[in-house]
Amino acid sequence: MRLWQRQNGTAGTDASLWQGLAVHLSGRNAYRPVWRLQQQLWEQRHSLRLPDLLLLLEHAPVLTLGRHGDARNARRPSHAPRPPRVHRTHDVHRPGVDGRARPQERLDLVRVDRGGDVTYHGPGQLVAYPICDLRARSLAVRAFVAQLEGAVIDVLAEFGVRGERRAGLTGVWVRDAAGWAKIAALGVRVARHVSRHGVALNVGDCLAGFAGIVPCGLPDARVITLAQLCPSAGLPAVAERLEAAIAARLALDLRRLHLPPLQTEEDVAPRLEAIADHAHRAGRRPAWLRVGLPGGADYARVRRTLRGGRLLTVCESARCPNRHECWNAGTATFLVLGERCTRSCRFCAVPHGAPKPPQRSEIERVVAAAERLDLRHLVVTSVTRDDLTDGGAGHFAEIVRTLRLRRPQTTCEVLIPDFAGDLAALERVLAARPTVLNHNVETVPRLYPAARPRADYRRSLEILRRASEAGLRTKSGLMVGLGESDDEIAWLLRDLRQSGCARVTIGQYLQPTRQQLPVKRYLSPAAFAGWQRRALAMGFEHVAAGPLVRSSYRAAEGLGTTVGCVARA
Repeated sequence: MRLWQRQNGTAGTDASLWQGLAVHLSGRNAYRPVWRLQQQLWEQRHSLRLPDLLLLLEHAPVLTLGRHGDARNARRPSHAPRPPRVHRTHDVHRPGVDGRARPQERLDLVRVDRGGDVTYHGPGQLVAYPICDLRARSLAVRAFVAQLEGAVIDVLAEFGVRGERRAGLTGVWVRDAAGWAKIAALGVRVARHVSRHGVALNVGDCLAGFAGIVPCGLPDARVITLAQLCPSAGLPAVAERLEAAIAARLALDLRRLHLPPLQTEEDVAPRLEAIADHAHRAGRRPAWLRVGLPGGADYARVRRTLRGGRLLTVCESARCPNRHECWNAGTATFLVLGERCTRSCRFCAVPHGAPKPPQRSEIERVVAAAERLDLRHLVVTSVTRDDLTDGGAGHFAEIVRTLRLRRPQTTCEVLIPDFAGDLAALERVLAARPTVLNHNVETVPRLYPAARPRADYRRSLEILRRASEAGLRTKSGLMVGLGESDDEIAWLLRDLRQSGCARVTIGQYLQPTRQQLPVKRYLSPAAFAGWQRRALAMGFEHVAAGPLVRSSYRAAEGLGTTVGCVARA
């Protein structure tokens, strides 16, 4: 993706906020357990099980060495350099609890996979570890580093200190009468587009710990603390402001969590559990996503008709957030072929497992319900039935044909699965000539392995292409908020148009239950309006975009019907 190559710019827009969690670890934290926690949080962030995270803490005294660092810099040499000899520990002046140096104590040297050389972490120093998906923001590594440096500069300015960058060097520096002095070190590692490690800002009296190293491999570098420049700067206040500055730079909506310190490896599992639990409970939906309770006479009438006909709706099975609105309008999207799906997409609340055999009587019951409800546009979808020879294609085709014979004035839209790539099965549906052939791509291709691992993006585009070439009106839908970038949404829409897709729906992903993927960001109504304009400019004949839009939202618009199915399912 060309836009991924950008090296500058800020993340996010004023149209969206990325959900995230700021975890403040109290006390002095041992480095190795924190590093283990970072690794596990990185894995869960990469697999979409957690939102973006920011760890803020103080370390117990430790030296860390980057991937390409020189171990000789772990102790300032007093004689000619010797070939590097790497030790697990080094004898240096280790600060005590009171911040004063205590000579001849052994201090761990931990090799890590970040960039940079050797650095010291210890009491009085604030460390921030962002664990963020950079590709979701179309941020390259250099741009991400620039944002972290900028956040530190923003914080220093709040305390009346001018922080600066230096050409060719990472980190943040200040200038005084003696010249340049480094106040914040920075080293990150980005793997599979998710970051770890971060920035260390010298706040309190921590300079004694730097006496035993060549800071960042620069022999002439001085180190300074914020307390030397602004004595009123305390670590808690600086931590809050750094959290806010990083959140602003990365367009993050952070919820705060305070946890006890990490001191042993045994502490990692309970801290990880607490973070996961809080992340799933902390996300608050914006006001525009709050909907009322079901009710109304038309709602009750549709419910009775469905119950009487022993019919299922995706409105209920997928926990659509606005099904009461649709049912009050006298509409619903029928779910056929059972209520259990043979796949387990991690965004969907439809139950999965071994389904029951299809019931031919269901075809008659669907058509009869359309007659009783006087529908002028019928939407039919199904769970994915990989257990059936044709994936259920024959069932769809028979519903379309029966409806045309019994109620020719009703147009019909089928929202089909991918039939596991069986083109013969697809042809059975195309031959029945539904009014609209709908097949959802759901999300951007990068997120398929985590969100819908048994689906195939190119296979879905091929379904739409073949339906369009058969002369059918084609439609697809996608969710936003799973962690995709705006650039990726734009590319997906272009792919849909190139595949002949004529109609598209764009809606906000909402986590149905705790077992599904968490929401990564919420887009505002204005942002959805922007996507609608962009999609129409690409040539789509109909675009429905909004926070509560689902695949069948205003499904009949533009089809020549006067009363449309307003089912957002």
